[in-house]
Amino acid sequence: MGKLKDRYLHSVEVEEVLLDASNIPEFNVGRMEGKRELPITRKNLLTVWFLFIVIASIFLYQIFTLQIVRGEEFKAIAENNRVDRALIIAERGVVYDRNGEMLAWNEVDSTGEYDFPIRAYTDRLGLGQVLGYVSYPKKDGRGFFFRTDYLGRSGVEEAFDSILKGQNGSKIVEVDALSDVVSEYAVDMPVSGGELHLSIDAELSEAMYNIIATSTAQAGFRSGAGAIMNVKTGELIALTSFPSFDPEVMADGDDIALIEEYNNDERLPFLNKVISGAYTPGSIVKPFVAYAALFHDVISPEKVIVSDGYILVPNPYNPENPSRFNDWRVQGPMTMREAIAFSSNVYFYIIGGGFGNQAGIGITKLASMYRHFGLGSNTGINIAQEQEGIVPDPEWKQEVFNDDWRLGDTYFTSIGQFGFLTTPIQMLRAYSALANGGQLLTPHVVAGKTSESVDLQLNQEYLQIIHEGMRKTVNYDGGTARALERKDVAIAAKSGTAEVGVGNAYVNSWAAGFWPYEDPEYAFIMMMDKAPRSNALGATRIMGDVVQWMSINRPEYLGIEASESELE
Repeated sequence: MGKLKDRYLHSVEVEEVLLDASNIPEFNVGRMEGKRELPITRKNLLTVWFLFIVIASIFLYQIFTLQIVRGEEFKAIAENNRVDRALIIAERGVVYDRNGEMLAWNEVDSTGEYDFPIRAYTDRLGLGQVLGYVSYPKKDGRGFFFRTDYLGRSGVEEAFDSILKGQNGSKIVEVDALSDVVSEYAVDMPVSGGELHLSIDAELSEAMYNIIATSTAQAGFRSGAGAIMNVKTGELIALTSFPSFDPEVMADGDDIALIEEYNNDERLPFLNKVISGAYTPGSIVKPFVAYAALFHDVISPEKVIVSDGYILVPNPYNPENPSRFNDWRVQGPMTMREAIAFSSNVYFYIIGGGFGNQAGIGITKLASMYRHFGLGSNTGINIAQEQEGIVPDPEWKQEVFNDDWRLGDTYFTSIGQFGFLTTPIQMLRAYSALANGGQLLTPHVVAGKTSESVDLQLNQEYLQIIHEGMRKTVNYDGGTARALERKDVAIAAKSGTAEVGVGNAYVNSWAAGFWPYEDPEYAFIMMMDKAPRSNALGATRIMGDVVQWMSINRPEYLGIEASESELE
C-alpha cells in the first residue's frame, strides 16, 4: 500500500513525457527526428481525382458492355457452360450390287465441313436414278442439329431408308463458359444402318447405259432406258436410264452450276424412265392383242389375212372420202405367227376392230386384256414414283376429249397408238408373264428375294402360238427383230415403233422379249425416245449390242459357256 501511494504521489519530469534523442539513446535520428509533414497541394488533388474518374469510367464501361451490349451473348455462353448431351450420327448402311461391289458407302469428310460420315457413290455410269441420293443432317447457327438423320431423296436411298439409316447415339459433352469442349464421352453408342444387297449387276447396267448413250448420239434419240428381269423371281439384274446424274453432286449440293444443268436438261436426267416415264408403246402391244383374239375366239391362228399396205373404211360423214389406215409396208398373206413376226398393222387393225367379214375383239374386251397383263397400272416396284400410264377406252376419250369412240380409235389402240401410254417396267412385267406361263410378278431390286405374283391363268396353247410368232420375229426373213438373232442363245422378241410429236415427226423405238426361247429365264425391255423418223437405228439393234456384251462378259445370264460366246 505504501509503494502504490508513493507511485501516485511521485512527481513526473518533463523529459519523461517528451521522449527524444536525449533520453532515449537508441532512437533512430535518421528515420524520424527532424522530419515534418507538408500539406497536400491542389495539383496533387486534381491528379488523384483525374485518375479516379478514369478508373471509374473504365469500370462503368466494362459493366455497361457486359450487361447491356453483350449481355445476351454472355448469357448464352453462361447457359452453355454446362454438361450437355450431344448426338452421334449413325453411319448409313452400305449398298452393294448382286456381285458384292459397293455402290454407296460412307467416308470421313476430309474438308472438315461435316463432323459425321459423308456418303460416297460408285463412279459407274447409269446408276444415278437407281441409287438416288441423300440429304445430310443439318445444324443451326448455334451448332445444334435441327435435322438429325440422313434423308433418302430418291432411288433405293429413299425406298429403303428405314433399313439404311441406322440409329443415332449420344455422348455427354462438358462445355466451358466460352463454348469450348472440355471433355466428352459416349453414353449410347450409335447403331450403323443395315446393308442392302441389290439384285442389280452394276457392270451390266453400266454397259447398257454406255451402249444407249452411244446409240443416242449416233441416231439422234433424245434419251433411252433399258432393263432385264428374271422371269421366275422378279429380280431386276439391269436397270438404267439415259441421261443420268451423279448422286454425290446432289448429296453435297455444292456444285450449283452442275445441279442447275441437271434441272434445265430437257432430257430429264432425274427421271427414272424405266419406271416413271410413260411412252407410246407402238407395236410391242401386238402379242397381247393376238392373245385377246385367241382368247375371245375372234380368229383362228392359221387364218390368212392379206395386207395390201392399207385398208379403207367407209366414212359415214363423207362417203366419197373413206378413212385410210396404213400398214408400214405391203405384207401380203399372213397367219397370226407371221403377222407378229412382220408386225403387220393391217392384220391387227382387223382383229382388233373388225373389217369386212372378219369380226374384231372390240375396244371393251381389248382394253380389259391390256389391263389383265398389268398395263395402265402400277407394278408395285418401290424405287421410284411410278406412272400408271393410259389404256385408251371410250370413258377415257369422253373425259379427255368430250367425244364419242370410233372404229378408227380401236384400230389405233390395237397397234399401241391413240393416247396409249405405258412405262417400260409395265411392259417388262407383261412380257415376263408371257415368258413364264402367266405369272404376273412384282419387279424388285433386292437380291435373293422371290417376288409376289398373280396367276393370270393364261391358256398355254395360245401362249405357245405367241411364243412362236415372237421367235419368228427374230429368226425369220423379214422379221422385225433380226438384229437379235444369235447362234449361242435363242431369243424371242417383238419390236415396236411409235409415232410421236407434232405431225408424227418423231418415233419411239422399242424392243421387248425373253430368252432362252425353250425355257425362258430373263425378259428384257429397251426403249429409245424420240428420234427423227428418218432414223434407221432401232431399239432391237441396240439391245443386240447389249446381248453381245453379255455373251463376252456375262455369259451365265444367257445360259452359255464363255468359250461359246468368244467364238461368236
